[in-house]
Parts: sequence; structure tokens; C-alpha cells
Amino acid sequence: MKKLTFLALLFAALLVARDPDGKLRVIAFGAHPDDCDGRAAGTAALFVQMGHHVKFVSVTNGDAGHQSEGGGMLAKRRRAEAMESGRRLGVTYEVLDNHDGELLPTLDVREQIIRRIRQWNADIVLAPRPNDYHPDHRYTGVLVQDAAYMVVVPNICPDTPPLHDNPVFFYYEDNFQRPNPFRPDVSVDIDSVFDKKIDALDAQVSQFYEWLPWVAHTLDQVPKDPVERKKWLAAHREGRITPEIRKTLERWYGAERAARVQVAESFELCEYGRRPTDDELRTLFPMLGK
Repeated sequence: MKKLTFLALLFAALLVARDPDGKLRVIAFGAHPDDCDGRAAGTAALFVQMGHHVKFVSVTNGDAGHQSEGGGMLAKRRRAEAMESGRRLGVTYEVLDNHDGELLPTLDVREQIIRRIRQWNADIVLAPRPNDYHPDHRYTGVLVQDAAYMVVVPNICPDTPPLHDNPVFFYYEDNFQRPNPFRPDVSVDIDSVFDKKIDALDAQVSQFYEWLPWVAHTLDQVPKDPVERKKWLAAHREGRITPEIRKTLERWYGAERAARVQVAESFELCEYGRRPTDDELRTLFPMLGK
């Protein structure tokens, strides 16, 4: 039985690790230059610690996301913040030049997504679900879904070689209930890298200390002192581990460790990409252990 399990894990590893150095290649898409950070920075940090390759892609340039700035100057500022966040995490960060608040699931943008997935030679693709309060978020989810099969079709975007194998696509966690609630298939314990995640979010000054508090009418609560400000940010980003997420943590880590987890990032398997077995999922998320 142990021999069969070992062979299954070996086969799964050969199936998903296509990079010449044997490491996984993960690409995460967000609508705006802070979205990937908020949803997957902890998991990305764990991948990077293990030597794997991670790329964040913002599908818009963020040129509308501020209460008193906008246009090209804001886009420039947000790109610089994204680059700093990526530097702190150790991930590659790319910001596409589509306008914030105007994103539509067009063929042109779909091809931008297809090319990025192919160029990264992705094993794992992360994206928002297509039900969300923000149209840019929704359409980013639709665009990545629409790319899920096309990344292996040679006659689509023939200027960029197709992938040999379809990656595994996952959705980020969200709290929206309709038309269907988020279902955690993988939950990652990020307690050990939570400070690193906060450090990455801290680089996105225009968002986490200005724009989002302004929208929430809490701008006056943001501390001026840099140290206190990061503490304030951490207190507002811990999130709540739902009973469903706790069960998923138990599935992957066992009940004893799952009970101790304070902060987690969860992902739902998208049906449109490759459908992995549990052994493959452990290979795709090696931080889960054996």
C-alpha cells in the first residue's frame, strides 16, 4: 500500500512539475494591482520559500482606485507599489495597461490572459470567482475561465506556443452567497508567513491606507506612525476561519494542527481546467505536507 501511494505521488509530481528545474510555476490574476496580494500573498510566500516560481498579474492598471488621484499618475503610483509588493514577497509582478473600472471580457483581453498563462508555463492558475461586487473582479474571473481551455489550443494566439497540459485553475476565497457560495477545496495555513503578507500589503499604500479606508469611512482611524499602521492593517486582515474552512484544514493538515491555525487562505477548484486527484493536490500545494 505504501509503495502504491509513493508511486501515485511520484506520478503526480511528474504530471505537474513541468519546469526544467522541477519547480512549480504559479500565476495569480487580480483585477487591480493589490488584488492578488490580498487573496494569495501568504500562499505565494510559502511557494517562494520552497523555491517555486510565482507571478502576480493585475489585469487593469488601477488608474481609478483612489478618492483624490487618478489617471496616468495614479497608474504609475500603483504600478510602483505593486513592484515593491512583489519585491517583498519574492514574486514577479506584472500590471497590464487596461483601464480600471472599464474592464470587459473581450477577445483582446482574453488573449492577454492566454499569453501570460502560456508564457509562464503555469501549473497553477489563481483568479477571482465570476460573482463579485466589482465588475472588474467579475470579468477577471470570466476572462480566466474563458482562457482555461484555450491555453492548449494551438490555433488560438498562435504567436505564443500552447501549453502541453492544461493547468489546474482555482478561485480565491470570497464571501458572496449567490448564485453559489465559495467552496474551499484547499486551505493553506499561512500563520508562519502572515507578517510577510502584511509587509506586502503595506507596500500598497494608496489602497490599504488611503482608498479602502476612505470607502469604508474609516480613514480617520488609520495610524500615521508606520509601525502602528502595520499593526492596524494586520488587525483588519486576519479574516475569519469559517467552519467549512476549518474542515478543509483538517482534511489537509489533520485535526490537531488545524485547530491551531489562526490565518488561512483558501481556494476552490475550477471545473474548467484539469481535475487533479488528492495526490496531485498535495503535489501542487507542497506546503500541505504528506
